[in-house]
Amino acid sequence: MGAARAGRIVSAAVPGRVARSLRRWLPQATAWSALTYAIALLVAFPIIAVIVYAIIPAPEVWAHLAATVLPRYVTNTLVLVVGVGVLTLIIGVGTAWLVVMCRFPGRRLFEWALLLPLAVPTYVIAYAYTDFLQFTGPVQTALREFFDWGRDDYWFPPIRSLGGAVVLLALVLYPYVYLLTRAAFLEQSACVLEVGRTLGRSPRRLLFGVAVPLARPAIAGGVALALMETLNEFGAVQFFGIDTFTTGIYRTWFGLGEPVAAAQLATCLLVFVIVLVLLERWSRGQARYFHTSSRYSELPRFPLTGLRAGLAMLACALPVTIGFALPAGLLAGMAVRGGDPLFGARFLDLAGNSLLLATTAAVLAVLLALLLSYGVRLHRTRGTSIAARVASMGYAIPGSVIAVGILMPLGWVDHTINEVMRERFGIMPGLILTGTMVALVYAYVVRFLAVAYNAVEASLEKVTPTMDAASRTLGKTAGRTLRLVHTPMMRGSLLAAGILVFVDVMKELPATVILRPFDFDTLAVRAHELASDERLTQASTSSLAIVIVGVIPVIVLSMAMNRSRPGHRG
Repeated sequence: MGAARAGRIVSAAVPGRVARSLRRWLPQATAWSALTYAIALLVAFPIIAVIVYAIIPAPEVWAHLAATVLPRYVTNTLVLVVGVGVLTLIIGVGTAWLVVMCRFPGRRLFEWALLLPLAVPTYVIAYAYTDFLQFTGPVQTALREFFDWGRDDYWFPPIRSLGGAVVLLALVLYPYVYLLTRAAFLEQSACVLEVGRTLGRSPRRLLFGVAVPLARPAIAGGVALALMETLNEFGAVQFFGIDTFTTGIYRTWFGLGEPVAAAQLATCLLVFVIVLVLLERWSRGQARYFHTSSRYSELPRFPLTGLRAGLAMLACALPVTIGFALPAGLLAGMAVRGGDPLFGARFLDLAGNSLLLATTAAVLAVLLALLLSYGVRLHRTRGTSIAARVASMGYAIPGSVIAVGILMPLGWVDHTINEVMRERFGIMPGLILTGTMVALVYAYVVRFLAVAYNAVEASLEKVTPTMDAASRTLGKTAGRTLRLVHTPMMRGSLLAAGILVFVDVMKELPATVILRPFDFDTLAVRAHELASDERLTQASTSSLAIVIVGVIPVIVLSMAMNRSRPGHRG
């Protein structure tokens, strides 16, 4: 009724060919909005399933968990979140300020090099530094030989500890804060900072009194992304023997065989995520800092010389060296010395499995992101906006929670099908959905749809609405307009979105370990299994391959940031 009435109004206001094309367009917009709701429901389904199954009573098991391991899960998770949050904030904001607002040797190199740790999965850096810093590793061995020490003659900080996990996770995750903070600093008006300088403000006072308050939403967003990845962490904390919600979910499901209790633990972790998201939203909402000038020019840089220049170079070089260069070099050295004994045909199978999963998930995620963003563009209402936000919340949900939300309903479906087939035909088809590539790819799409959606939406926003109007007057449908007009213009952004999802899937471990089909391994699973057996040298081959693939999105991000910088031409 609403669409028909709107069509009559349009016909009265705009006669002729334009009115006819708009009347055809309105039902299409309604269909696209329905597609938007369907995609949002598809993404939200695993989360709904976890919450529903968590309501099922399991008093004995839950009482046992609450009395034994739950306090440790809460404590360790809180320590990780607080520690990683503080360190990523310091490193990310500090390095972003140096490369944007200061002039010193090597600044242009550090602009993109500071993103390189993003290429290193958290579990890979844990494997590399454990081999490097353990008692039999090269560092402690060299110390004992140089000082003629015995085992009990010195103390060395244990890398496999909660503190070690905090430091290593921060060194890999700080680029999230650096990336968004640097972009926010670049967007700030030079006029505001020039006023501060004329008032005698030092660079440090400008940073904390002007630049940081203006960049506060971006900083909060970057820290939130880093903390969401911390809550999702599985490989490094399990390897270090640290009990967190993520490792607890895996142990409760596969060790104790208690899926309901695992769902309840997943719900607790989901509460952590919701609180984190609400805090980030509250932080943005409380900010009341605005640009008061529309005049923007290239930001004035503070020249650094002598000791200050050396300290700035050191501050930027340390995160890159410790977070990327050193672990990559260690992995390369281990791979040359020993490496994976299955390097060859079996290794190619592992790489092929990883490439197949990553490519399939990337294509599906980009396609769904394109449909979702275009549906919101055609029919922008409060409902479609909420649906888009729901569809993009998967990135905030840990992979272990998504895996539990997929396994439980699919397991019930498989069980029901087997019961029906056994009663009617006397056969048991076995697992049809659970433990298949379908479930695994579904988890990847739910987890990383937000990555593709953000890139696609930003690109689609740049397409002027007159393109849609011109296509409507020529009688093109919404689908053909998307395929023939918008998609070619967005080709670069679609490719970048696909690459980002591809590499995220290559690194994803919790969902892969839980949902992978039997005897179906990937590079991430192979590295995790070898490292769990303390075969770190053999795990280096798969780990190094993942790092090499991870460099690709870093290059894409660096190029995109350079193109978007103020004053850039061409």
